[in-house]
Amino acid sequence: MKTEAKSVDKASLEFPVTGTALVGVGSAHARNPGVALAPELFEAVEVNLSAAQRRAATLTTRRTVKKAWQAAWLVKAIQTIDLTTLAGDDTPGRVRRLCAKARNPLRPDLVEALGLKPGEITTGAVCVYPSMVSAAVAALEGTDIPVASVATGFPAGLTPLAQRLDEIRFAVREGASEIDIVIARAQVLTGDWVALHDEVHQMREACGEAHMKAILATGDLKTLTNVYRASMVAMMAGADFIKTSTGMETVNATLPVSLVMVRAIRDYEAATGLKIGFKPAGGIRAAKDAIAWLILMKEELGRAWMEPELFRLGASALLTDIERQIEHFVTGRYSAANRHAMA
Repeated sequence: MKTEAKSVDKASLEFPVTGTALVGVGSAHARNPGVALAPELFEAVEVNLSAAQRRAATLTTRRTVKKAWQAAWLVKAIQTIDLTTLAGDDTPGRVRRLCAKARNPLRPDLVEALGLKPGEITTGAVCVYPSMVSAAVAALEGTDIPVASVATGFPAGLTPLAQRLDEIRFAVREGASEIDIVIARAQVLTGDWVALHDEVHQMREACGEAHMKAILATGDLKTLTNVYRASMVAMMAGADFIKTSTGMETVNATLPVSLVMVRAIRDYEAATGLKIGFKPAGGIRAAKDAIAWLILMKEELGRAWMEPELFRLGASALLTDIERQIEHFVTGRYSAANRHAMA
């Protein structure tokens, strides 16, 4: 796979909001304010599917982690999970139980066996629908666990723009500190990059101080070239994270798609000096999958992208398998999944 960032004068990339020159280049975790749309950064890029698949296939064969190292990587994976419930029958009670799990994702005996302190390990965030944000905020009071909310007509993103923006503002007012927006896939499929940049930028403005994750719904974008270009435009429009999927598409997070997105993150950092986060989501259920994505981040972007500030795993069932694997490390036995209830 080959992607090559074009050389761009950083001074020419202006903030769409303020019109002032780009500042903060080189800052480790500065918010992404967005830059003017620069098609020259992505329109000439073509992604080779076979090459991307070959590279992705080597990730789990060239590097392995075993025994205590594997347990440590799995603890790290827990810290990056956006523990999620997005069901039609969600209730405040279910959300409170999920938040209790986010506070204490490992059983106390496993925490003690690993030499950790009670409360030392939490998930990266709890992700819910806007109407459940207030319940999650109340349940997580006194912790540093952020509440994330999907918005903008999730999962299709086909409601009128004004309604999508109002939904963001509602979630922020309710206390969400992270907003997972969805892009309009039609704008990618038709190559309408101006419209995509404009809409995502308006969503970024509506988020205010809340960090924005842009869901690309990559399973709907047809080609890896489209994935790369959509990634670049979303970042230019101000996304703090780019995210693979809603979890509702026929194809959700895959390693080849993720590889293309992290290469786009690398190219965007080279052009602007800004670090953008990455979140794979949808279909990630096994502990070995979590390790595979951590390996991807380590090899393609570096150690900083193994922390929750720049990497999240969107999942609901993943934590159960991670906890089972850690129990196996501690006791030498696999337990039934019902010993590690999610809520």
